[in-house]
Amino acid sequence: MANPVLPSSGVLSPLGLDAVRPAPGFWGDRIALNRDVTIAHCQEWEEREGWIGNFRGRLPRKGREFSDSEIYKLLEAMAWADHPALPELAETVARAQEGDGYLNTRWSGNRYTDFEWGHELYCYGHLIQAGVARLRMHGEDRLTEVVRRAADHICRRFMDTSETCGHPVVEMALVELYRATGTERYLEMARRFVERRGLPALADIPFGRAYFQDDLPVRRAQSLRGHAVRALYLASGVVDVAVETGDEELLKAVEAQWERAVARRTHLTGGMGSRHTDESFGEDYELPPDRAYSETCAGIASIMLAHRLLLATGDARYADVAERTLYNVLATAVALDGRSFFYANPLRVRVPAVPLNGVNHAAEGGLRSPWFDVSCCPNNIARTLASLPAYVATSDAGGVQIHHFTPGEITHGPLALRVETGYPWSGGVRVRVLSGGSGQISLRVPAWAKGATLAYGPAGPDGGAGSDAGGSDAGGSDISHMSGSREVEPGYAVVAGDWRPGDEIRLDLPMAPRWTFPDRRVDALRGSVAVERGPLVYCAESVADEPPLADVAARISSAPIDRPADHQADRPADQLADHQADQSADHPADHQADSPEGASAAAPVPRAAGSEAGAPDPVAGAPAADPATGPGAGASADPPTGPTVDPVVEIEVAVVLGAPATDDWPYGPVPDAPEGADTVLRLVPYHRWGNRGPATMRVWLPVAD
Repeated sequence: MANPVLPSSGVLSPLGLDAVRPAPGFWGDRIALNRDVTIAHCQEWEEREGWIGNFRGRLPRKGREFSDSEIYKLLEAMAWADHPALPELAETVARAQEGDGYLNTRWSGNRYTDFEWGHELYCYGHLIQAGVARLRMHGEDRLTEVVRRAADHICRRFMDTSETCGHPVVEMALVELYRATGTERYLEMARRFVERRGLPALADIPFGRAYFQDDLPVRRAQSLRGHAVRALYLASGVVDVAVETGDEELLKAVEAQWERAVARRTHLTGGMGSRHTDESFGEDYELPPDRAYSETCAGIASIMLAHRLLLATGDARYADVAERTLYNVLATAVALDGRSFFYANPLRVRVPAVPLNGVNHAAEGGLRSPWFDVSCCPNNIARTLASLPAYVATSDAGGVQIHHFTPGEITHGPLALRVETGYPWSGGVRVRVLSGGSGQISLRVPAWAKGATLAYGPAGPDGGAGSDAGGSDAGGSDISHMSGSREVEPGYAVVAGDWRPGDEIRLDLPMAPRWTFPDRRVDALRGSVAVERGPLVYCAESVADEPPLADVAARISSAPIDRPADHQADRPADQLADHQADQSADHPADHQADSPEGASAAAPVPRAAGSEAGAPDPVAGAPAADPATGPGAGASADPPTGPTVDPVVEIEVAVVLGAPATDDWPYGPVPDAPEGADTVLRLVPYHRWGNRGPATMRVWLPVAD
């Protein structure tokens, strides 16, 4: 099965890329853009910077000590995407492997002399993950041969030592190679790496051993801590080892660490990491918005960990956190054109950034960059988007579970389903049966979706599921005898029955924008408020800082209001070429609404031209599809294709725009109260900010009343 995580046991089994076929939509567009644009962009920069040339023996060597891993992540992305450039790049890598399986362009001739910072085992981990992807998508070939030889070298060299790597990832890679090949020594090597950490296995450093998660054995740690990516990669590997060895104590330890980190060390966006100095988690409730590091790779690692815990336990809260991070970290990290990236994802930017056309030598900045000296994030984005369909749905003995809503088709045994939705812009999700089978179909109801409703039955004359009242119980409803509708609680809405082509389930999630307040123990956020709508976090973005966001305070006595954006779609121009062919050539090529000449952040944005044409589709939230050609036409086995228009939703909130302070001292004997003119502030989805040029941005707004 084509899947990056394929445990041999657990509550749920993932459905792979061969069973989940995305169609155009929020994620389908990004997956297509990743294959067509981002993967090639990464390869071009790795050639330009000389990182691929390292494998050809070019001197002097270029890049950081871990730059080999970026080529391996790119290979993994290519493998999941079935990209035609993979064989040539894999051959380049293969020629650099030494006779005993060793492979590293930085440390050859000086092997294993720096376990804290050398990253040799870390690089192997990403190589192995690329090989697993190739093995599951294609079968044995030159790349998988290289990977097996490297893994065997690791086992020979490290099985009976006390050594480990300063940057975890090899642990989960070895477990997955065991799952793919059945070779027991790979699992045993991973288990020993996990058990060695915290004994300690590494030297102390100025950041402290917690940076490496080497201060305590895994079983004794109370929370995720230290370098965020390292901590999350290690925890993912620990879950894998626990599942494959049946070690319930080990699994429970990671569950407890995850719970504390989510409750006390996670930003509203799902991002993790509060300190720039060592890219680490902070202490409990240390969550400053402007100094939020929230590295893109940490967000991706958090998704990986949550997905593994979901498979192991079946608990919807893991899918909830994964969804939050997908929409507000992963989607944020890559520009709409697929060619520039955020490394860090702060929740406030005070000064508009200076645009960069080349390599960003820092990890931070208020604009996405085409490349970095440390470009772990672009390649991590590429491999994650390429494998993303495998995170959408699972199965168990009872049926199919849909965790993440995206248009497309899902197959499991004889059952074939078509999912139609405009999520995250609209809350309607319609699941249509294309070919029948027996069992349960479960749809995740997010924790924020209080008041969600479920309808089920044969398709009615209007194309919707039947809505006649029918009985149900907490265990699900039997569609073979009735149609019905009911309110459903957060968790999973379950319908069981003998499914026939044409049967439908319709889930409606409430999408009204909502105020969100921080825990009072988060000192940096006390007295502030944020806005969310569905799974999306919103932010104020002010191009050139006009109006100045430092002078804005929200009036929470007025509810946030939906407003249609003036965007044609939430997709890059490459995906909209056909749709925009008849548009004025005066519009920027990348995105009509993302130019610096767009509307002011403080002024209401007019409705997009033509946005009122056609009746709104109750599921997609877009103009209704042509019944002859749209998603409801026939029961073709091919998912719908071609450009569509996503109705991007922005939000207006009432604010006080205060006059700039004139005093020469920012402290006084009485509390400062916002004073100034009332106006309306337009908020944009956080994942879209930074696409219109240099701007200030803030997620958390001071409360005015």
